[in-house]
Amino acid sequence: MLLKEEEKKGRVRGIEKCPECGSTHLVQDYDMGEIVCAACGLVIRENIADQGPEWRAFTKEEKEGRSRTGAPISLSVHDKGLSTVIDRINKDAFGRELPLETRLQMLRLRKWQIRARVHSSIDRNLAQAMAELDRLADKTHIPPSVKEKAALIYRKALEKGLVRGRSISAIAAAALYAACRHSETPRTLKEVAEASLIKRKDIARCYRLLLRELDIQMPISDPVKYVSKIAAKVGISEKTQRKAIEILREAEKRKAIAGKDPMGLAAAALYIACVCEGERKTQKDIAEAAGVTEVTVRNRYKGLKEALNLDV
Repeated sequence: MLLKEEEKKGRVRGIEKCPECGSTHLVQDYDMGEIVCAACGLVIRENIADQGPEWRAFTKEEKEGRSRTGAPISLSVHDKGLSTVIDRINKDAFGRELPLETRLQMLRLRKWQIRARVHSSIDRNLAQAMAELDRLADKTHIPPSVKEKAALIYRKALEKGLVRGRSISAIAAAALYAACRHSETPRTLKEVAEASLIKRKDIARCYRLLLRELDIQMPISDPVKYVSKIAAKVGISEKTQRKAIEILREAEKRKAIAGKDPMGLAAAALYIACVCEGERKTQKDIAEAAGVTEVTVRNRYKGLKEALNLDV
């Protein structure tokens, strides 16, 4: 079977048979860039340019996984990245300026291309929402995988008609916060609201709507994930962070963190660890870095101290 395929490839290059022995069993050697007769071993043609892909694949899975069909489909682009984009650079392949007549022609083509890409109300809605999601993800430093999850949540909300009569920006911000909660990315509602132009109360209302209508089950937030985030803002050492994580793990074993705000627990554990390790950090500094009040840090501090019988 392989020999028949190689024979066909040899014939495609304009060689029907071996000029020495007349055999039609021709083999193309891709490593050497040669076409060889399988019967007598004559090198019929050499220095053939490889017109295949620039990457190498050794298994069937690698060959199937690699392709040259363009960028992958992305849910965070309103048309999923499938449509053609006519660039605004008015230069040819050699970098020379295009003539005026060609520039005007490209301007007309670009205009109609934009109209063709966004031609329905759903496309216009998605274009505005995906632009807002891109802006929010950039401001809050959200990884691409979480942004894709947020785009999927927004598309589901649009399909169910939840966006009608509501702010696109509010639903987009709520979808991003829901994606962060679902993927356990440490971003608070306050941070998303500060990056957005929508009030925190409106985003929270839309977030509850998404959870209810789309039946999204959120995992319980782990306060350990917030420790490094708070510590980086205050400048707390790695040793103290490990101590804070040990405190939270022990509190979790004793069922002392159920129903508590994970950010407040992480802040309190960091404060206790700072006291134990001798780092001079105030409750005010840690509370400001965590985005909670000093009262919350004190209450969680007292709760952890009593649950773990700490002598601080």
